[in-house]
Amino acid sequence: MPRAARIALVCFFVLLAVPAATVRAATRMPVGFFDDPSFRWSPDRAQNLAAAAAAGATVIHTTANWASMAPTRPAHPADADDPAYRLGDLDELVRESARYGLRVMIDVTGTPKWANGGKTQNHMPTHLTDFAVFVHMLAVRYNGHNAGKGEVSLWSIWNEPNEDLFLTPQYSGKKIVSPANYAKLVKTAYAAIKSANPWAKIAIGETSPEGRDKPLKGAPTTVSPGMFARLLAKQPGLKFDAWAHHPYPTVLTGIPLQKVKYPNVTLSQLPAFETELKKDFHREVPIWITEYGHQTKPANPKGVTLAQQASYATTALNYARADPDVQMFIWFTFRDSTGNPWKSGLEGTTGGAKPAFFKFDALAHLIDGTTVSAAANKPMHAVSVFVPFLTFYDPLDSLVGVTYTVTDKGKLVARGEPQGNIQADSSVSFTPTFTPVKGHTYSIVATVNDSNGNVQTRMVVIVTTT
Repeated sequence: MPRAARIALVCFFVLLAVPAATVRAATRMPVGFFDDPSFRWSPDRAQNLAAAAAAGATVIHTTANWASMAPTRPAHPADADDPAYRLGDLDELVRESARYGLRVMIDVTGTPKWANGGKTQNHMPTHLTDFAVFVHMLAVRYNGHNAGKGEVSLWSIWNEPNEDLFLTPQYSGKKIVSPANYAKLVKTAYAAIKSANPWAKIAIGETSPEGRDKPLKGAPTTVSPGMFARLLAKQPGLKFDAWAHHPYPTVLTGIPLQKVKYPNVTLSQLPAFETELKKDFHREVPIWITEYGHQTKPANPKGVTLAQQASYATTALNYARADPDVQMFIWFTFRDSTGNPWKSGLEGTTGGAKPAFFKFDALAHLIDGTTVSAAANKPMHAVSVFVPFLTFYDPLDSLVGVTYTVTDKGKLVARGEPQGNIQADSSVSFTPTFTPVKGHTYSIVATVNDSNGNVQTRMVVIVTTT
């Protein structure tokens, strides 16, 4: 499909979802990309966002690096307009993503030198209150109530805290200490975000796929994701909505379902990880795959072939789709660029599509959306439809219309035309008027429209439970 035609398709695709607590299966889930060089800093960033949305993306994962955004201490750190802050490119991404029907997920990470005694950004802040003020400032700026700033209700906390490259120390002597330190960051950020936007969903972890679980002289110190989660669960008072993970193969040319020994976690070990998370945290823990990809040659001479990347992308997406605990899939990256050493883009540096682009495009449109569980033989509960495209034109609380149909294997079950208001997470809720029957799976197609004729349409799948 020509690039221009792919971009034109963006107007037809939007994200549907429901609160995380109601989701039980992931035959449909949000799909997206993580690629700050292409979406924030490239001269072609608008074109890249449009092409990503046309390829089936409905979520953009981005990083809010505290060290980069506040290289000097702000005089008024709670004020996003303090001249010490460098927020322009993030502002633009959040605002412009909605234009293309894309939600934004922000991962907050990295400590500036002024906040940790002049150390590198992988060190903890000296005072957690400094971190709290920064995170709260961002969450307020993007809570949807500031005209022209956009809305963010998907968040995660720190990048790969189980590696000393991103969080140090990992050990004190032979004792693992990084989970306890990370718990302090989680508690601080969670409270700061929720106080600014109670509708926000917050993931923790952002874990890399492997670690050693013991210090090795002369080597980087790491902790396996399974061990990291187990020790983190022992920290009291943790609150979160999902676990974010990066289930890459542990070798550059590894296959998607590479076998590794738990507590390392590639795609093949996700079921074991999910079982342990449930045991450790005493509840179901949704998984957000917030980074995954395969680098290609010749851009990376040690990468896989273009044909292999296409095959591996298909395998990974289908594997994630079949996992009922996975509720998000983010590919890293969208487009190869000179500013990014990682060469796993679905497009090359000139914007030409690799074979993997077409495989991803076809699958993303089948996978993206939401699967919701509903009790059999009881009236259907409310469904929330996310409408970031409409928020680009309409403020929160705007009244919008919904036209929906419910089908069961192609047979019409119900239809309706309710109204609703755009909520603080860019959602609109409505209650389909039908009673699910045990053993049946239903498809809901909903079109949401505002008073100016802007529309978004998407599918949600309803799976019945006893």
